[in-house]
Amino acid sequence: MSRRVEYFVIGTVTGVAIGIVIGLLVAPDSGARTRHRLAEEARRVAEAARIVAERAERTAEVLGERVDHYFGRDEEVAWRKVREIREGVQRYTEAQV
Repeated sequence: MSRRVEYFVIGTVTGVAIGIVIGLLVAPDSGARTRHRLAEEARRVAEAARIVAERAERTAEVLGERVDHYFGRDEEVAWRKVREIREGVQRYTEAQV
C-alpha cells in the first residue's frame, strides 16, 4: 500500500475516532448507554477502515501489475531492438568480408 493511502486511512480513522469520542463526551446519555454507543461506533469505524484498506490494497495490486506489464513490455521491445541491431551489424560485417 502506498504511503499516501496509508496516511489517508490513518488520518480518516483517527479523525472519526476523535469525533466519536468528543460527541459521546458531550452527549447527555448515561454511562452505560454511552459506552454501548461508543463500542458500536468503534466496531462500525473498524469495519469501514477494513473496507478502505482492502480497496486500497486491491488498487495498489492492480497498479503494480500494470506498471510491471508496461515495464516488462518496454524491456522486451528494447532487447528485441538490441538483437536486431546485432544481427544487422553481423550481416553488414559478413557482407564486407
